[in-house]
Amino acid sequence: MALYLIGDVQGCNNALGRLLEKIGFSPSRDTIYLLGDLVNRGSDSACVVRRLMGYGAAAQCILGNHDLHCLAVANGIRPAHASDTLSELLAAPDREAMLDWLRYRPLALFEHGVLMVHAGVLPQWSATQTIAYSAELAGALRQIDYLDFLRTMYGNLPDRWSGSLAGADRLRVIVNALTRLRFCTAEGRMEFSTHEAPGAAPTSFMPWFEVPGRATADVTVAFGHWASLGLMLRPRLLGLDTGCVWGRQLSALRLAPQSADRELIQVEAKASA
Repeated sequence: MALYLIGDVQGCNNALGRLLEKIGFSPSRDTIYLLGDLVNRGSDSACVVRRLMGYGAAAQCILGNHDLHCLAVANGIRPAHASDTLSELLAAPDREAMLDWLRYRPLALFEHGVLMVHAGVLPQWSATQTIAYSAELAGALRQIDYLDFLRTMYGNLPDRWSGSLAGADRLRVIVNALTRLRFCTAEGRMEFSTHEAPGAAPTSFMPWFEVPGRATADVTVAFGHWASLGLMLRPRLLGLDTGCVWGRQLSALRLAPQSADRELIQVEAKASA
């Protein structure tokens, strides 16, 4: 049995297929963990979702901001962006099955000693709290009236966590942390305008994983979302968005559950001629 973490696919089905072939993935034996942004901007979002659905429990996927955006566009809650490539998925005869599959995915996982999120973790949150808060979001997405959640999901405020938050404000902070976070202050105030590498942090802000005393500092955290950051392989920090949709690489990291050994496997965004 092999375990792999895979960074942002974003509709790049050809690259995903080549990566899975390179690692010798077998759904009867292995498990892949995809770190969100399964769809959008690449050319084959529908093929990616169908592929992952077909793998059943062998493909454990968390949701990213593009996956939630897909759900919002599909339900007329947000307009499509000029850069979106969701039209084939949304016009497919099996679109409802694909959309239902997406909304039943979690927003964080903690397995094999690794906390998996799409974007980041607020400095006050422990791994246990992160999973509990992600479960609140998953519950909202799985309700019959889940469109009410999608309608109130968007916005940058509140921009920091408080245990006293309730309702839409509480869920909005959780979803922003798990699917959009890059920079925050030492107190956990989030900033969403800056998409560049860590050196571009606004004054008083820093990458979420550099906050002193972060509650998850003693836990291995794997994340995607930050293509301009690129590959980051630290003992307890695994950044795996290597910009496949921007013409770079799609990355998989093999985990060895009984040791700290890891193996990085990559394919180029475009197959060589």
